[in-house]
Amino acid sequence: MPISSSGILKNTLTMILAGGQGQRLHPLTSHCTKPAVGFGGIYRIIDFTLSNCLNTGLRQIYVLTQYKSLTLDQHLKHGWDLFNIETEEFIYSLPPQHNVPEGWYQGTADALFQNIYLFNVHRPDRILILKGDHIYKMDYLPLLTQHTATNAEVTIAAMERDLANAGNYVVLSHDESNRLTALQERPAHPNPLPDKPDKALCSMGVYVFQTDALVRAVIADAKNEHSTHEFGHDILPKMLSEGKSIYAYRYQGIGGNPYWRDISTVDSYYEAAMDLVGITPSLNLYDLDWPVRCRPRPFPPAKTVFSQEAHSGRVGTALDSLISPGCIISGGKVTRSILSCNVRINSYSLVHESILMENVSIGRHAHLRRCIIDEGIVIPEGLQVGYDRHLDESHFTVTPSGVVVVPKGFY
Repeated sequence: MPISSSGILKNTLTMILAGGQGQRLHPLTSHCTKPAVGFGGIYRIIDFTLSNCLNTGLRQIYVLTQYKSLTLDQHLKHGWDLFNIETEEFIYSLPPQHNVPEGWYQGTADALFQNIYLFNVHRPDRILILKGDHIYKMDYLPLLTQHTATNAEVTIAAMERDLANAGNYVVLSHDESNRLTALQERPAHPNPLPDKPDKALCSMGVYVFQTDALVRAVIADAKNEHSTHEFGHDILPKMLSEGKSIYAYRYQGIGGNPYWRDISTVDSYYEAAMDLVGITPSLNLYDLDWPVRCRPRPFPPAKTVFSQEAHSGRVGTALDSLISPGCIISGGKVTRSILSCNVRINSYSLVHESILMENVSIGRHAHLRRCIIDEGIVIPEGLQVGYDRHLDESHFTVTPSGVVVVPKGFY
C-alpha cells in the first residue's frame, strides 16, 4: 500500500549542513558562517532552504552549525522559532557535540556520523540532507515520494548544467529507471547526457538516505583514516561501487523554473543577487504560493526624498532595484542595486549594480559601481569605489570579475 504524503513527511528527519567556513566568500564570512550572510535585502542565505522545508511541510529540522555560528543562532532563534514542540515539530541549532576525539565536524559525512544518536531518538524512516548555502526554490515532497516508491537507499537531486561548466560539480549518469550507473566528482571530462551532448546531469548536494543505509555508510567511513569524510568524494562513490541502489531525481523547480545557485564565492554571490534585479527575475521572490520567509524586522517603510534640483543631479530615485524597509534615498540615485534594511543614500551620490548590507550610509557625492558594502559601513563623502581597479585592490578585496568588497571595519 502506498505511503501517504503526510506519512512520508512525518517520518522524514531533515538535517541542514550550515557550519561551513566559506573561505572563498571572504571577507563576507569574516564575522559569520556562510548561511548567515545577508542576501536579497531582507533575507539570509539559509532562509531559502528553510522556506523550502516550511513550504514542503517538513517540521523536524536540525541545523548543524560550527564556524562563527552566533549570527546564525540568533537568526534561527528570532526568525524561525515558530514550530510547535507539542506536535513534535522543532528546529534546533546543533553545534558539534564532541562525541568523538576529533571534536569538530571534519566533513559533511562526519557531521552526520557525530549525530547518529539522533536517529535512535527519532527513528525516522529516511534522512533528508540539505545545505544551508544554496539559493533555490524546491518542493522536497516529489523527491521524497520518488525515493520511497523506488525503495532506493539513496536519492540525489540533480539538474542539467552546461557540459562546459559541469566539471565544477558531481556529475551523474543513470539508466532508464534513473538508477545511477556512474558518478564523477569534478571531472575533467564530464559524461554528457545521452540525448543532450552539450549538457550533463549534476548533483545539487540534496540527498535522501534510508536511515539504516546512512548509518552503515557513515560508520564505515569514520573508520577509514584515508577518507575526507565528504558525501560526494567518499560516501556516494563507495556505495555505488558496492552496488547500492542510488537514484537520481530530476529537479524541476517551482512552476517549472529549475533555478539553483551554489553560493561558494563572492562572484557567485554577486551574480545570484543581480539575478533579483532584472525586469523578469530568474528567481521570483513575489510568488505568494511559495513564499521565502525571513526574520520580521520593525523598520518603517522605505522612503525616497526628491529634490527640486534634479538638473544638478540631486534627486532621490531608485530604478530596477530592491529597496528594503528602513531605507532613505535622500537626493541620491540608485540603479540595479540591492539596499538592505536601514540604508541611507545621501545627496548627489550614485549607486550602480551594488549590494549594500544593513545599516550602511553613503556619503554625499560618493560613487559606487559593482560593489558589495558590508554591514554598518559609512562611505565617506566623495569616495569612488569600482572605477579604478588598481586603486581598489590597494584598499579592498576585488574578485576576478571586478566586484569590489568593502569589509566591516572600513570607515
